[in-house]
Amino acid sequence: MELKGKIIQLLDPQTGEGKNGTWKKQQIIIETFGEYPKKVCVLVWGEKIPASLLKVGNEINASLDIESREYNGRWYTDVKVWKMELLADAKTPTNDGGWGSANEGSVEPPTATHDFDGGDLPF
Repeated sequence: MELKGKIIQLLDPQTGEGKNGTWKKQQIIIETFGEYPKKVCVLVWGEKIPASLLKVGNEINASLDIESREYNGRWYTDVKVWKMELLADAKTPTNDGGWGSANEGSVEPPTATHDFDGGDLPF
């Protein structure tokens, strides 16, 4: 599964000792794009993701692994990032205050033209 969005928060890294040695994990919050953006908390384990990608404001494509497990009758779900890359078409502010692609030019929106006389409508 893949998730595209912008990193909006990095939570404090956590470390510990396990039967296989020292472990490290960090949760990050990604806000999705679209009309109704969602905030998703995902987990980065170990050193799999370069630190240069884990910066607030980076627009990324994260490959996810979702897994649930049961412990003492309760279920727990992890959303782990196993690969992350910067989006090639990162968003940048436009002159009109909106947001657009960094590599798009100034394009005027199309205007609607209709050859419509209003007669013989089926409704």
